[in-house]
Amino acid sequence: MAVHFTSDTHFGDPRGLRIDRRPFPDLAAHDAALVEAWNAVVGPDDEVWHLGDFVLGPPPERIHALLSALAGRKHLIIGNNDGPATVAAPGWSSVGHYAEIEVEGRRLVLCHYAFRTWNGMGRGALNLHGHSHGRLTPIPRQYDVGVDPMGFRPVTLDSVLTSRRPRTAKTAPEKRGT
Repeated sequence: MAVHFTSDTHFGDPRGLRIDRRPFPDLAAHDAALVEAWNAVVGPDDEVWHLGDFVLGPPPERIHALLSALAGRKHLIIGNNDGPATVAAPGWSSVGHYAEIEVEGRRLVLCHYAFRTWNGMGRGALNLHGHSHGRLTPIPRQYDVGVDPMGFRPVTLDSVLTSRRPRTAKTAPEKRGT
């Protein structure tokens, strides 16, 4: 069982195409691509923590259909765009505004919003969040797991931790002597 994180899918929300300039021709293509990307990395026994702004606009039956189409056991950390129908939708294993969990020996503080400080910060705890769509300058031990900065799919903790590591430059070829 793997544990994945994501945020700000904004299923059914046309603002994702306009404001966030997501690379999809229309909302139907957006939603279908996000479902496909999710199911390509999440298995049926995996766990997914969705850190808010799951959907905005569709009726309750569409929300239920989306949750049913997505693989894994899903937890919702409520975001500012998650209304009563999203919060009450069948298919969530848990729903809350905040959570502290441990994954792979790492303490994680989960919220929709980025914190300036968080519980355990001085002892190595990480803050995973959404809401900012990759627009905040990151601080140490804080990661935006939204679909915009994370390639439109849920990511594992290992992927989160390597997301800001500098890429190694290819070694320049040695110059030949003349």
